[in-house]
Amino acid sequence: MPTFDDIADQLATQAIELPSWAFGNSGTRFKVFGTPGTPRTPQEKIADAAQVNRYTGLAPTVAIHIPWDKVDDYAALREFAAEQGVALGTVNSNTFQDDDYKFGALTHADDAIRRKAIAHHLECIDIMDATGSRDLKIWLAEGSNYPGQADMRGRQDRLQDSLQEIYARIGDEQRLVLEYKFFEPSFYHTDVPDWGTSYAQVSALGERAMVCLDTGHHAPGTNIEFIVMQLLRLGKLGSFDFNSRFYADDDLIVGAADPFQLFRILVEVIRGGGYGPDSPVAFMLDQCHNVEDKIAGQIRSVLNVQEMTARALLLDREALAQAQAANDVLAANAIFMDAFSTDVRPQLAQWRESRGLPADPMRAFLDSGYQETIAAERVGGQQAGWGA
Repeated sequence: MPTFDDIADQLATQAIELPSWAFGNSGTRFKVFGTPGTPRTPQEKIADAAQVNRYTGLAPTVAIHIPWDKVDDYAALREFAAEQGVALGTVNSNTFQDDDYKFGALTHADDAIRRKAIAHHLECIDIMDATGSRDLKIWLAEGSNYPGQADMRGRQDRLQDSLQEIYARIGDEQRLVLEYKFFEPSFYHTDVPDWGTSYAQVSALGERAMVCLDTGHHAPGTNIEFIVMQLLRLGKLGSFDFNSRFYADDDLIVGAADPFQLFRILVEVIRGGGYGPDSPVAFMLDQCHNVEDKIAGQIRSVLNVQEMTARALLLDREALAQAQAANDVLAANAIFMDAFSTDVRPQLAQWRESRGLPADPMRAFLDSGYQETIAAERVGGQQAGWGA
């Protein structure tokens, strides 16, 4: 089995992008709870995200959401982020809040509404040009609630036409990343419900179109690590949205519901070449902190990913391969479980200190007084996007 020293350099390459919207207030269909210190502007969201990177060294980029993070000068926003010690990352489009999109956006039968949705994505690409962002991430809240309500095939055709136009506009160093979700807000059918549909759509576009896998966007019991393996095998896994779920798309702290699942996923990521500085796979969080403090919640999240990554890197792959080749079921499982059961927290604390980071990032942040400062200074902070 590898030692912690064997994997230390690999851990140093880890980068986990934070979502700007995680720092705003969010909630359920029933209630959005306010939190003292909630950001009032995109700049304050970025400043909060920079705190996570300052204490963990794991979160060098921040994803933005349009129009939630709309500003007049994106070059200036990029400079502000750099001053905070982070960079702007993925640009996320939004076609799920306008009344025009009630029955679809990129799939809409009304060409005028579809043109509006395409224009929004072209605007997002213009923003990417100004921010230096690589990825345009598209998640579509589109589908139908009742049998017979919509022409499902026609919607797939219109979606492909729309994506083709958007894809034609992205730059040579940019990517289009299509996210899938098996249900919600539509309940009978969703236009991009699974990895296969996303894969089929992006494969028809070209090599710079990829699939985004959100760990909360699957039916209960889904073997997510199998999907990870398959997309890596096909060269089409572009990014992760890490979170945790008990029932539906709960968007809880990653690893909270099933840390073993997170470990299994990361084992396949490493096995398939999806980890490291040359990997095409972007790690990102997509979480809504409904009852916990936002910055602390993000710190806990990135540390959870780091811990399970360390355990996955410690897996004795040579011994595992030998046991698998011999069909030694119990030995193979024992080797797998040995890595998962390894407590790497003391070594991670020492590793952080050796790199000038606090051994306990959470305690260091709480002791910094930052949360108390923003709670006193900020008045009127809005929720993540709804009603902002």
